Amino acid sequence: MPEGGIQAPPMLDAAVAFGRVLRGAGLRVGTDRLVEFARAIEEMDPSRRDDVYWAGRITLTSRPEDIEVYDRAFELFWETGGGAKPKPRPKIRLSVPQPDRSVMPPKKTVEKNESGEEAVRLRYSPVEVLRHKDFALYSPEEFAELQRLLADLRLSGALRKSRRLEPATRGRHDPRRTLRGAMRTGGEAVRHRFRKARVQPRRVVLLCDVSGSMAPYSRALLRFLHASVVAGGRLEAFSIGTRLTRITRELTTRDPDRALRQTAGAVQDISGGTRLGDAIKEFVDRWGQRGMARGAVVVIFSDGWDRGDVSVLAEQMQRLGRLAYRIVWVNPLKAAPGYKPLAGGMAAALPHVDVFLSGHNFESLEELARAVAAATERGG
Repeated sequence: MPEGGIQAPPMLDAAVAFGRVLRGAGLRVGTDRLVEFARAIEEMDPSRRDDVYWAGRITLTSRPEDIEVYDRAFELFWETGGGAKPKPRPKIRLSVPQPDRSVMPPKKTVEKNESGEEAVRLRYSPVEVLRHKDFALYSPEEFAELQRLLADLRLSGALRKSRRLEPATRGRHDPRRTLRGAMRTGGEAVRHRFRKARVQPRRVVLLCDVSGSMAPYSRALLRFLHASVVAGGRLEAFSIGTRLTRITRELTTRDPDRALRQTAGAVQDISGGTRLGDAIKEFVDRWGQRGMARGAVVVIFSDGWDRGDVSVLAEQMQRLGRLAYRIVWVNPLKAAPGYKPLAGGMAAALPHVDVFLSGHNFESLEELARAVAAATERGG
């Protein structure tokens, strides 16, 4: 790079080129993080090395062990233009053993590479790696493994009392069963019978954004919707983009690949734009007010980018909040360091959201399952 500042190419092109260097160094970064990095340096002075460094470190790293790899890539790309080699340091290699699928703590060994330098080898269980890995970085083989992990993840709404009653050891007196028992003892009510309200899980409604901005994550999230639907229970699934599409029936097919093909055929606006306000309005008008959202846990998977009028989204979220027991918003971009809900749609919706989660990896979906099953009040 020319001394004294970063000139052309434009910031987004430079961010993409820097992303290639990071991936070559072993640090996998998704498209969403590169876009955030480009936006960050456009708001700063790109001629200041420290501004560029910290913009990248905040948006492109997520773990302490990423920092050393990031520093080397930054030195190589932004200071030497990729021509000079940075000062030799111990290399880090990651290897994934295949036999054991149980969750095990990482093991570390020190070896010598071909040039005699120390190389630190870290070994992780495949399951543990996938639990923490960002969905945007999954390979096709890892998506297949994800499907097996999702089979063990149950999504069930918080319990609610039903109007129906069931026998109990204590509670409300049950005269009918008490008299029936007395007939067997010569008319003497030797034992009093009781009943209590039956409890059952609340309905769960899943609304998944399938627009272009959610493309790195919608594939994994649709697999999560499929696993949740086939597990049974009171659950409904919809896709949202420029329109609303009910996809519960398509996802009931047991075979995940076939179910996703059927869903793709039913949804006409995959990878299109997003009109969140209009889609949620259609859901409330057509389904929510008729009973589907009443007392339900509603989960919305979206990054909050809305091409429509954000005031419409705010109004419809308020309507939905009056019907639902709890609204959970899942935004994969929330996992990015330093994330702030600055997108117009996200800022408009957030005041009406009870729980705000990331949903960018399997571990965060486990957190979502706990949030859906929890019985906390609004604001939890």
